[in-house]
Amino acid sequence: MSRAPILVFGWGNPARGDDALGPLFVDAVEAMGLPGVECLTDFQLQVEHALDLEGRSRVLFVDASFGAPEPFGVAPLRARRDDSITTHAMTPQAVLQVYRDLQGEPPPAWLLGMRGERWALGDPLSASARRHLDAALHWARDWLTRPPA
Repeated sequence: MSRAPILVFGWGNPARGDDALGPLFVDAVEAMGLPGVECLTDFQLQVEHALDLEGRSRVLFVDASFGAPEPFGVAPLRARRDDSITTHAMTPQAVLQVYRDLQGEPPPAWLLGMRGERWALGDPLSASARRHLDAALHWARDWLTRPPA
């Protein structure tokens, strides 16, 4: 099966205010219609998502974060076994570790964390989160269309 070389994977709960940033980011990237880019979303990362990494040249994990710098931060990820590997909600590093355990070296991966401030059930997306999303999308268009380093 042929897969797009780039995977953009966002997660979060759209019903919990700024936690919607991950899925909103993925929806916006998908609407760009960039060749070679596949987009996936879920409420949380799970062990099965390691299979989505197969055949990729790079992966961008995307989430809302209380601790991210404003408007967003991007950091490379490494496979790492942690306590989340045995739960229903895993870290991106743990997903990469599952891939390593099953398939070998995972593709290069990064975490894009957008700064959020409101997380209550039923909260709308905050104005600052909307600005952070727009800034992250501006950065992502360049990152997703440039050849891998």
